[in-house]
Amino acid sequence: MTELSRIWRETEYRYNLIGYKCKNCGNSYFPPRDVCPKCHRESIGKMEKVKFSGNGEVISYTVVHDAPPSFKRQVPYVLALIKLSEGPVITAQIVDSPEENIDIGTKVHMVFRKIRQDGDSGIIEYGYKFAVN
Repeated sequence: MTELSRIWRETEYRYNLIGYKCKNCGNSYFPPRDVCPKCHRESIGKMEKVKFSGNGEVISYTVVHDAPPSFKRQVPYVLALIKLSEGPVITAQIVDSPEENIDIGTKVHMVFRKIRQDGDSGIIEYGYKFAVN
């Protein structure tokens, strides 16, 4: 069963691709962090909330054929490491494109899609995925 409180807490970040940028060193992070791992104590109170553009590039990918139960209906699907134009690297599913069109260096953009459903009459969770430009 999906944890409703976790979904509620992460709503702002998942639906808007919001992370944090350290005003001390300029590095950006996703998911958000309270302290910059590079600047440590010097970053306390200097982390600024930023909305990322949603544009990025595939740096690695794999095709998933044996998925967890909540993703069985989507098999096979492409799961990729995507470097956002602002710097953070995130893991996300690539949708709306055949596997043959995806390679390292492929430009992608964020799309808003259904992530999973908790049973036939349960909570439907939405969030970010990526599509080829």
